[in-house]
This record gives sequence, C-alpha cells and structure tokens, in this order.
Amino acid sequence: MTPADAPQGTPRPGAISLNIKEKSILYAAYMPFVRGGGIFIPTARNYRLGDEIFMLISLIDDPNKIPVAGRVVWITPPGCHGNRVQGVGVQFKDDESGVLAKTRIEGLLTGQLQLNRPTHTL
Repeated sequence: MTPADAPQGTPRPGAISLNIKEKSILYAAYMPFVRGGGIFIPTARNYRLGDEIFMLISLIDDPNKIPVAGRVVWITPPGCHGNRVQGVGVQFKDDESGVLAKTRIEGLLTGQLQLNRPTHTL
C-alpha cells in the first residue's frame, strides 16, 4: 500500500524540526539504548509504532541541521505515570545520516552517557 492508498485518518510520515540548545535537554532526549541511537521528541501529535519520521535536528551551537530519517519505537501517551512528557522516541535509520546523528550526539554527551539521571524515556 502506498501513502496515497492509505485509508483516511492514517498518519503519513511526518517531518519535524528539532532544535536542542542545551546539553541537559539533549541528555534527556537521547536514547542510547536504542540500536543505532534514537531521540525523544516531545509532541502532542498522534503517532503509531513503526511510523516513519523525517527530522532536521539542530544541536547546541551548531548552525548545521542534521537531516535524518527514523521510525517511532517509543510512545509516551498524555497523562503518563510520573508526569513524563508526552511524545515519541524515534530510532535513527541505519544509514549515513543516522550514523552521523548518533556520532554527533554522543560526541556532545561524552562523559555524560554513564550518568544515571532521569530522561524522557527511562
């Protein structure tokens, strides 16, 4: 089935611009436990597991945006236990852009990934 054939009401792949300006926010959003890396996106938009998303990610002070595709692997619904932020976790696609996103994020978070601080997902 192509997107044009999809039943009405079925979400189509979306594009999201994500601007992360602080390391603490990046730490809370990054999902190192996801194979290939992933990122949590706060959103009230409805997604389903497996939905494809195209992202333009801007990190800290870097003026260059990282274009990366991925798929939804985590959903935090509204009103979730522990007052967690509503949104979705997106696994980076296993391609050059996904590797670039993971490498850039982990470079910015050097020394912090071993900390045991709360994040948006765990």
